[in-house]
Amino acid sequence: MFATTIGFRVNNALIASSGHLTLSKTTTRILGVPTAPLVSHFSTSQGESKPVHGDQIITTLSDDGIFTVQMNRPKTLNAWTEPMLYDLERNFNKAAADNDIKVMILTGSGTYYCAGVNLVSILKPMHPRKLHDLLREKNQRLFDMFLDFNKPIIAAVNGPAIGASVTSATLCDAIVASETATFSTPFARLGLPAEGCSSVHFSRIMGKENAERMIGKEGWVVPAKEAAQLGLVHSVVPADELMNASYDLAQEWIRTGKPREIGPLKGGPDVLKEFKRVNANETIDLADSFFSSEFLEGQRAFLSSRGKHGPAMMFTLLKLTRPVWGMLLPPKGEGKV
Repeated sequence: MFATTIGFRVNNALIASSGHLTLSKTTTRILGVPTAPLVSHFSTSQGESKPVHGDQIITTLSDDGIFTVQMNRPKTLNAWTEPMLYDLERNFNKAAADNDIKVMILTGSGTYYCAGVNLVSILKPMHPRKLHDLLREKNQRLFDMFLDFNKPIIAAVNGPAIGASVTSATLCDAIVASETATFSTPFARLGLPAEGCSSVHFSRIMGKENAERMIGKEGWVVPAKEAAQLGLVHSVVPADELMNASYDLAQEWIRTGKPREIGPLKGGPDVLKEFKRVNANETIDLADSFFSSEFLEGQRAFLSSRGKHGPAMMFTLLKLTRPVWGMLLPPKGEGKV
């Protein structure tokens, strides 16, 4: 009988038919998966940079209360790892509780803003049901971190943004984008549903047709200037002016006493309540989809198109045997409200 746990590693040509499911770089840079307790301990000295976990996150606090959090893994395109997400969460919690912090700016270093989440740094081999629950809990927690943040936040997008880094940025008060920025949410192309409230939020921002182009099969990669025309982005500036423009906007918000608002449509408490529910439901769909025949077929096709026929055949095996190991999963949609 087929093993009670399942394993596949996408671009390392390793698939363990004996057991545990792990996901790696090719398919895992589109989700958000934070972990660790809600604690915070780092310096907020004015103007001081504070590396956390080595140099993966660098923070600064200006004299006027603008707290900058810079993702600093340019060699891996600032893709979110478990330690980085842990530090992001700590910084969010610190900023929320610190009265000296008035506005937060989230940005990246190097040529990319963020290539999404690399789940290979987070997920461990485990029973399918347990992995399903883990995906659900951690993905929901990431976007709740943005939704629950109680102060204005600017996403200063310095280059290409992919997946969860795009949808989370749209939950900030505004996106200020470099001219080199692009926005990509290739969920459907990987056999996955929308996340980060984008199933609802995107169509409200840019209309149903454009939203479907981004999160649907086309996987439209939107350049910064077009993103601004769609209403996704607040403003577009030359790359060397990005941080100055973001600071100017933050200072304006401090002067005017701007409250926290969700996204370019300035959502308030009612939107927060709605989006918390949307996020919870999307996360269940997302966890379900990782075990779906559609996702497995998508990975098979992706690997075959790149000549990785061995791993592609294993995805075929996983798809064919899904009726057996799929019995270990919760019912599809369980827990949705």
